[in-house]
Amino acid sequence: MDDYVKVAKLEDIPRGVAVTVHVGVRTVALFNVEGTLYATDNSCHHLGGPLGEGSLKGSLVTCPWHDWQYDVRNGACLQSGSLFLKVFDVKVEKGEIYVAAQPKVRGT
Repeated sequence: MDDYVKVAKLEDIPRGVAVTVHVGVRTVALFNVEGTLYATDNSCHHLGGPLGEGSLKGSLVTCPWHDWQYDVRNGACLQSGSLFLKVFDVKVEKGEIYVAAQPKVRGT
């Protein structure tokens, strides 16, 4: 688990919730989509809005500043097919949530 950082307890992130957590010096948005956890950059590509404070409906998060939307499963931006958020692997062990310290390489 050296490359993962403990960020929260599973019981603190109910289904349908988006929160902001810290993974080292990074601020990451953490989402619970129907019991599956996803983590992305917290900053919207448009003007840097905090996605962890956005509204989550299904797997889509809406930025609270200007309504840009992203699919949290893969970081895809609905406003531009060429923009993607960085995404991070998430693990749960013994009720604790861990997020990878480094983002996934796109396409993996």
